[in-house]
Amino acid sequence: MRVPEPGWTERRVVVGGTSVFVRQGPEAPGRLPMVHVHGFAISGSYLMPTARRLTDRGTQLVPDLPGYGRSDGLGRALGIPALADTLVGLLDALELERVVLVGNSMGCPVSLEVAHLVPDRVDRIVLVAPAGGIQNQPLSRALGQMARDVARESPRMFPVAIPDYLRFGPVNALHLFSELTRFPSLERLLSTPVPSLAVLGSRDPLMPAPSRVREVGRLAPEHVTVVLIEGAAHAVNFSHPGELAHVVRSWLDGRDIVDDPDEPGLTRVLRIGR
Repeated sequence: MRVPEPGWTERRVVVGGTSVFVRQGPEAPGRLPMVHVHGFAISGSYLMPTARRLTDRGTQLVPDLPGYGRSDGLGRALGIPALADTLVGLLDALELERVVLVGNSMGCPVSLEVAHLVPDRVDRIVLVAPAGGIQNQPLSRALGQMARDVARESPRMFPVAIPDYLRFGPVNALHLFSELTRFPSLERLLSTPVPSLAVLGSRDPLMPAPSRVREVGRLAPEHVTVVLIEGAAHAVNFSHPGELAHVVRSWLDGRDIVDDPDEPGLTRVLRIGR
């Protein structure tokens, strides 16, 4: 039997008839809960390094969405709109009125969809390595980007990710990845109804070049902030948790986002002329 980490509990809630597994950190009274939303074909376990670092900022919740990790499956992979509906149902089941969402990869478009569905329940969104859309088209290009990213991630990620990928299965993975590449992530970000922080890794092959990011950023509303962490690939939440937590904490506090010299990676804000 697995033993939860010290200070953390594990629970199951039923969402739409499906049992969903949730990791929950220590209570943080007076702070908004933070819900971490995992990426494509992987459970929430790799998000734990960052969630552990943010326990002072609110109660941290790290679910496995249906079909992932330790949650029950449905026999098929849910698409992004369905995952967003499920996440709203999870907020209901956990009795969370208002939250901060912290997504990685596919978890970013899922989080954006939730913000569009129920903007009154999402205070802010952190979008870490947001995947999907034109920068990942066509599918063959996206598969090549994924292959390059594997070589750039920390080897410590492999024992965390490989069992999840095998459980999810190649057929589900191909169908969902194809949908992800066609999802209008950019349009959703440009029209986001809540303050949003996009955190990119300089070594992430799934992200556009900084010049393109600046170009797109000029179209974004003022409440969108873009930050680059030098040396990070796609799974920033796992590889650079200290630097990412520092960035998130600074943004939530309204402080200037500067590099944390005690953490690996160099953080810089992409200055976007509007």
